[in-house]
Formats: sequence, C-alpha cells, structure tokens
Amino acid sequence: MIIIGEKINGTIPAIKEAIEKRDAKLIAERAQKQEQAGADFIDVCAGTAPELEIETLKWLIGVVQEATETPLCIDSPNPRVIEAVFKYVNKPGLINSISQEGDKCEVLLPLMEGNPWEVIGLTCDNKGIPCDVQTKVDIAKIMVDKAAKFGIAPDRIHIDPCVMALSTHNDSLQNFTREISEIRALYPTIHITSGLSNISFGLPARSLMNKTFMALAIQAGMDSAVMDPTNQDMMGTIFAAYALLGKDKYCRAYSKAFRQGKI
Repeated sequence: MIIIGEKINGTIPAIKEAIEKRDAKLIAERAQKQEQAGADFIDVCAGTAPELEIETLKWLIGVVQEATETPLCIDSPNPRVIEAVFKYVNKPGLINSISQEGDKCEVLLPLMEGNPWEVIGLTCDNKGIPCDVQTKVDIAKIMVDKAAKFGIAPDRIHIDPCVMALSTHNDSLQNFTREISEIRALYPTIHITSGLSNISFGLPARSLMNKTFMALAIQAGMDSAVMDPTNQDMMGTIFAAYALLGKDKYCRAYSKAFRQGKI
C-alpha cells in the first residue's frame, strides 16, 4: 500500500493554528511522526485564503523538507499554486491533483515531463463528480491520454475514483470496485487511490466504516490511499488485509509491523 500522509493540512485546526503562528516545530513533528509510521509521501496542503496560499505552501514545503526525507505530495485545488511552488521541492514527489476540471491537466502535466514525478487524477470534471461508473472511467482515459503526450506512463498516475458517501449512495462500494476493475483492465500498471474517509461521511462510528472499506478496497485492487499513517488501527487493517489476501509471504510484514509497534 502506498501511503500518502494526510496530517499536514490547513483545514485541520491544529495545523491552521500552526500556520498562523508559523510554528515550524509542530509542523516538523507532525511530518516526522508520519514518516516514522510508514508514509511514502507526506501531503502538504495550505488550506488557507487564496491570496496567502503560495506563501504558506512554500513555507510548509521548506519546514517538512528540513524535517524528513520522505517525498512530498503537493496539494492544492488551484493548479497555478502548485505550478508556483513546484521549483521549491527538492526531490520528485506526488502532485495532488489533476482532473478534467478547468485547465488542471494543461497546467500540471507539463511539470512532469522528463522527470519521475507522480500525480493523483480525480475522476471529476466541470460538472462535478459523476455518479455513474462509465463516466468516471471515461474521465480516467482522457487523463491518461493527456499524460501520455508528456511521456507520463500509467504507473506514475494514481487514479482516484472519488468514492461517494455511503450515507447518500447505497451502491458506493459496488461502484468503486467496478471502477477499479474497469480502469485496471485498461491500464494494468496504474495505481488506484482514495481519500477513503469520504465513504463514511454523515455516518456514526466512522472509523469502523473506514477500516472496513479499506480492507474491501484492498481486495478490489486499491494500492494507494490518502490517510493518517499514525492511526494504528487503520495500519493494522492494511497489514492484516495484505496477509489475508496472500500478499504477505508467511505474514512477515504483518509480524514486523507488530514488533515495531506500528499495529
């Protein structure tokens, strides 16, 4: 599982306060904890007023890069912000994200030409998030085709089928698994990711729903997730799922994670 650590985001109250106070110590500690817990990328998202976003994201990038060796996931809804801070990142990481909304592909894909950067692709467009499987698959195909023009192979793309909240879409998981199956049939090496907590929006006991979804999504073929790597219950679910599915020979990774206190 490719883990994209989600805990440095300006929409989180503690991070918002740290950004306002320029509390580099708190940001650095949050990054280090995610790195130690096993994050493959550390997402940095300013989540602040548009006029402050470039300055704030540049500051976050600097703090996190000084504190860890883990590649960054540069996160903004505005592609021009990512374009502006891209040069300050000192090693290839992950861009979050492109879609068929606006000019995101046109702005961000050229940044990835001739380097090993990876990108998250959301299956949405100017009309929002489609409810039907085929439209999401079609959007994924368009993004992969656009990426190919810049020499970006499918194995550098993390497609997010944008799982819908179960509280409003009863067939959310079934559609998600179909989307994985159909996208993977077209592009066997592509990654499938998710902001997995979306599934439980509006429901009680959200952590229970999230963990169960994680296990079922792994079985369906999801191999990447935007999540909290310091959540031992969720990490335990991942290691257990891989072991149960025969993807962890002799349960070595599961046992090692237990010995290291990760689960």
